[in-house]
Amino acid sequence: MFPDEFDYYEAESVAEAIELLDEHADEETELLAGGHSLLPAMKTGLSSPDVLIDISGIEGMTGVTVDGDTLSIGGMTTYGAILESEEVAEHAPALEEAVAWVGDVQVRNRGTIGGNLAHGDPAADLPGAALASNATLVVEGPDGERKVPADEFFFGMFATDVGPDELLTRVEIPVADGAVGAYAKKASPSSGYAMVGVAALLDIDGDTIESARVAANGVMDHGVRLEPVEEALVDGTFDADTIEAAADHAGDDLDVDLMMSDLQASNEFRAQLLEVYTKRALTGVHDAADRTAAD
Repeated sequence: MFPDEFDYYEAESVAEAIELLDEHADEETELLAGGHSLLPAMKTGLSSPDVLIDISGIEGMTGVTVDGDTLSIGGMTTYGAILESEEVAEHAPALEEAVAWVGDVQVRNRGTIGGNLAHGDPAADLPGAALASNATLVVEGPDGERKVPADEFFFGMFATDVGPDELLTRVEIPVADGAVGAYAKKASPSSGYAMVGVAALLDIDGDTIESARVAANGVMDHGVRLEPVEEALVDGTFDADTIEAAADHAGDDLDVDLMMSDLQASNEFRAQLLEVYTKRALTGVHDAADRTAAD
């Protein structure tokens, strides 16, 4: 299928993109980053913008840097570039694990972290990883920059805190020195998106869990923290019994009736998958910690 007609603009700066958003505020307008979510939606008629603003060529919105205790990733940084970054591997292990599950090589070479998170697809791999990594999403609009904690960023299905006149310019993550992360996913056999995905980031001192952040995507209509799991982990001995007991609490704060349900997995089945993949994510952290200790 072919998309409906639209006007196309190529922004050369963040300021120009914001100006274009303001200029076309009365029309249906979309930002084009990597395009892997937007273009298929346009071709199938699910999205039919009047105006398309291409932000893929904006300088200064790509790359990974570390400044003090903050890791910054430009919103237009591709998944492939993230996987090649030693800084991400060292300081944001849960995010790196989740990015490795995104699409295929072609998608990872074109798709962007900012486009993924701003799109707000509940079945995408990165919302849970952003939550587990305690990320801050930096958006910019006519009134300047705003920094939004990941815990406050995701509202619902395809709904985030990015305003209609704003764009997500970068992602900031606290440097996780010594923390260990993992991501476990039950992929949809038809699309590769997450039927359930769980990201975990734990700070471990010897055999004791000092802190834990665990989050899921693909379960509810937006990424969610699994706080009962975190509470069951903290101050516990990091072993198989603790992992099993913590995973049992994966759905404690979630209403099964509100979980996503489709032809591939009912809400009740997703609740079961959530416990299984929480256990797998935590086991992945345990295995990674063992490898680190052995090095």
